[in-house]
Amino acid sequence: MSFDAFFSTSICYGAGAPEAGWTLALPITLPLLTIAMIYGIGAGRLWRRSGRGRPERIRQAFLFVAGWSVLTAALISPIHALGERVFSAHMIEHELLMAVAAPLLVAASPGAALMWALPAALRRGTGKLTHGKALQALWAFAARPLNATILHGIAIWIWHIPVLFEAALQQGVLHYAQHASFLGTALLFWWALLPRSGRQQAYGSSIMHLFFTSLHTGLLGVLLLVSPKLWYPENASGAALWGLSPIEDQQLAGLVMWVPAGLIYGGAALLLAGFWISNSGTREAAHALRPG
Repeated sequence: MSFDAFFSTSICYGAGAPEAGWTLALPITLPLLTIAMIYGIGAGRLWRRSGRGRPERIRQAFLFVAGWSVLTAALISPIHALGERVFSAHMIEHELLMAVAAPLLVAASPGAALMWALPAALRRGTGKLTHGKALQALWAFAARPLNATILHGIAIWIWHIPVLFEAALQQGVLHYAQHASFLGTALLFWWALLPRSGRQQAYGSSIMHLFFTSLHTGLLGVLLLVSPKLWYPENASGAALWGLSPIEDQQLAGLVMWVPAGLIYGGAALLLAGFWISNSGTREAAHALRPG
């Protein structure tokens, strides 16, 4: 088996229809299964210790399963195999990774469950490692909302440069590096912006960065939609599978990036605005009740 074949193994249903295959390459399936197993072990241990916190653990587990399921569907279902020949399918896959799976996984706060799956000695060692000054300084820098937004935006725009996009289609290593950078920066982006217990939420900053991301990704989608020229001819070779011409395939991909993805970013911003208003009202009411 060649190196690229190792990264693109798939099972296909229907003779002569590789486009309909399920991608079962080990670099995808092994991490997905490993993460699910580790989370299950850790979540079970936390469940036994939770007591009154069990409703929150159930919510977190539900969000994790939802995010993991979307991630798995994007990476191993026929969407992935189709994405190598149909650009709009490729775009759907990317948006599932960045705008659906990533926020669900971040909202699940899986860190505690993943840590509790480790043996006690390894858990302590990992804790000491993550509390190292250099690593903490690097994380603090990357996880600032502005920096996370910039890193996520850079990943999106760089990988849509035609020469890099088509190179990723031809080389399995680059293809998975593309997906890893999309998912990794999206996890960082949503982690920096979504509210969570234990920190003071800067709602205004988060709303601004969500709207900005909605605008710049929408702009890229509009450019794909109105361009009279094919950006990625190699990725449009199977457009007829969806009854589209190559340029229609590109237009549909641009529409997916512009509208559904934009609605998710914009909807998240509006949701945070609602939390902001609600929390502000609660604080003002509490302040008014204090004795003067």
